[in-house]
Formats: sequence, C-alpha cells, structure tokens
Amino acid sequence: MIEAPLFSPSGARQSAGYPLPAPYFDGTVHPAAMHEAVKVHLANQRQGTHATKTRGLVSGGNRKPWRQKGTGRARQGSIRSPLWPGGGTVFGPLPRDYSLKLPRKVKQLARRSALNARASEGNLYVIERFEQQSPRTRELAALLEAMGVAGRKVLILTHGVSEAVYLSGRNLPRVRVMPYTEASTYDILWSDVVVVEKPALSGELPVPFVRPMVPAQRPAPGERPVRPGRPKPQAAKEAKPKAKAKARKAAAQPRVKAAKKPGARKGKPDGKKKGGR
Repeated sequence: MIEAPLFSPSGARQSAGYPLPAPYFDGTVHPAAMHEAVKVHLANQRQGTHATKTRGLVSGGNRKPWRQKGTGRARQGSIRSPLWPGGGTVFGPLPRDYSLKLPRKVKQLARRSALNARASEGNLYVIERFEQQSPRTRELAALLEAMGVAGRKVLILTHGVSEAVYLSGRNLPRVRVMPYTEASTYDILWSDVVVVEKPALSGELPVPFVRPMVPAQRPAPGERPVRPGRPKPQAAKEAKPKAKAKARKAAAQPRVKAAKKPGARKGKPDGKKKGGR
C-alpha cells in the first residue's frame, strides 16, 4: 500500500500518512501508455490553420516574361513559378485536422500510471480540505509555502469545482487548479507536485457548484426598464416631459379648418377657357 503525506488545511504536515486507495494506486506505471496520451493531447491542441500559396494563388504572372525562342535564356511561362523569387510554394502546408483519438481504457491506464508515478516518487500530497471561501491569492500562496512546494510546478486537484481556489491559483504562474476528475495525463506529468483534496480520494460525492444569482432590480411603477450598460441620456429624460406637455396642449385646442384662398386654376388664367376670347 502506498502512503502519501497528509497536510492539514493550514499546511501543517500530519505525523501519520494517508493510505492511498489500493484499487487505483497499485504501483503500475506504463510508460508507453503515458507517451501515447501525451502525444494525443499535444496533437489535439494544434489548430491546423497553417497555409501557403501555390502558383495558382500568388498574384501576378499572367504574362510570359519573354518570348519562347531567340533570347538565349531558359524558357519561362510565368514569373510566379516556384523557381522564381516571390513565386508559389511547392508541397507547402495546407489547413488540416491534427486531432487524434485514444481508446478509453488506454487513456485510463495512462492517467493511473501518471498518478502512480508521482505517488511512488513522493510528490503526491494529500490535503484534508481547502477552507478558502473567497478568492485570495495571498492565502493560497501562503498555504503552498507552508507545505514546502512554493516555487515548484504544482497541480492542485480539488473535490469538485471550487471557484475560490481556482480564482486564487490562476494568478500564480506555476500553479494549476482543476477538479480531480478532469485532470489529464499531460497535466499530471507537467507538474512537479500534485496536491489532492482528501474527499476526492475517499470516494465522496462532490457538492454541485451553483453560482450565486444576483437579484435583478425591478423598475419602480411607471418607469420603463433600462438595459444594463446603456444608461439613458439625461437630456432625453428632461426633454420627454416637455414634449408630452406640448402635445397635450396642442390636443386641447380646437382645430379650425382653414378657408380656401380664391385663385385661378393651373393653366387657365383669369378663369377663361382655353382658346376663348
């Protein structure tokens, strides 16, 4: 049975170690499986957006640079040939998909081998729990200093999602924080020390993380809701009551129909008919 050093929430090392679960930490280390898992992980990070221009994509070169015969020079058909400076590229990289797949059991074997490797080296630490309730980088840095792992690449595996620990650790350049179930073989092998929360190894079910909702402010009766981030201009608020009063005053006045002005019709001056005397 493999034992790991056990630490208190304050970072003090306990006298007795923590026996790691035997079904998972059996001491098996499979280098070939870990190599395949790391290779697949790195390949899946590639975007594959590289591209070069062939002679058909380079602009220019529609005209034959010189005539075919009689010049004494080699025959050429375009200045955008791959033989010319500034011409197209032959067999250059084109956009492609680099993603690979790994069998599920091989992936599990590689992850288990990585954890066993860190445990056999004595670089897997178990902490009882993280007591941080709010994000504070200073507190997490002090905890790592008390555990004696400051300055090393540390992978912190929490029991479920812990937003406070994650936000505290993302400001530290050599610290990664993630749930225990989401750590990959690459993440474990990247680190020098793995710090695991004790409930994650004991098999307890994590508490689902629920982000606290901020209650929305309801508008007062008679007010229109305002979109967040787009405040109403003050001038528009002041001009609105004046416009309403003006419209109300105009609606109260009786409408008087204007009388038609007497005048001659278009094209018929003096009321005479066309061609009349």
